[in-house]
Amino acid sequence: MSARIGVITFPGTLDDLDAARAVTRSGAEAVSLWHADADLKGVDAVVVPGGFSYGDYLRCGAIASMAPVMGEVISAAKGGMPVLGICNGFQILCEAGLLPGALGRNRDMHFICRDEWLRVENSDTAWTSRYDAGAEILIPLKSGEGRYMASAETIEQLEGDGRVVFRYAGGAPNGSTNDIAGIASENGRVVGLMPHPEHAIDALTGPSDDGMGLFLSALDAVVKA
Repeated sequence: MSARIGVITFPGTLDDLDAARAVTRSGAEAVSLWHADADLKGVDAVVVPGGFSYGDYLRCGAIASMAPVMGEVISAAKGGMPVLGICNGFQILCEAGLLPGALGRNRDMHFICRDEWLRVENSDTAWTSRYDAGAEILIPLKSGEGRYMASAETIEQLEGDGRVVFRYAGGAPNGSTNDIAGIASENGRVVGLMPHPEHAIDALTGPSDDGMGLFLSALDAVVKA
C-alpha cells in the first residue's frame, strides 16, 4: 500500500491540484482534504498549498489557521507527522504556531512572479533529505507577502539550530531577513517555504524538476517512519 499524502483545499486555494500532481508523481497517493472537515483521512503527511485562502482577509493565513482541518494538522504535526506549507501554506503554518515568525508585504510592495535559485541549507528534514546541503535548485516564486520576518532572538535561534532550510541564493527579492526562503520546526518534520516546488517537478512544464526532491523526501520519511 502506497503512502498517502493529504492536500488541503481552502476557499481561495489555487495550487492544490498542482500539489496533488506532485504527490502523485512522487509515487504516493494524493488525498484531498477539505478545510471544513476535522478529518485527515488517515494520511501519512500533509501539504498546505498556496493561493489566497479566505481571500487573505484579516491577514494572510490567519483565518485558514483556525479552520477545522488545521486543528487536526496541528495535533498530527505535534505527533511527528510531516507537514509542508507552500507560500500561503507557509503563512498558515506561521499563523497556526507550527512555525515561528511571520510573512509580510514584499519590500518594494510589488507582487513578485519569477523563477528563483534557492540554496538548500539543511538536508536533514522530512522534506529535504533527497538534496545535498549546499545544492542550488530553481523554483518559481509568486507572492506579494513573502518577506519572512521574526524577532532577532528567533532569527538567531533558527540560524543557530540549523532550521533555515532554504535561502535565496542571489539575495531575497522580497526583503526576507537573512535571505530566508524556508524554515523548519525543531524536529524537522514541519517545513514552510515561499517558492513553489510543485511548479518545478517537470522540466517540460516548469523551469526545472528540482522541486520533486521535496515530495520524494517526504515519501522517504513516511516509509522510514
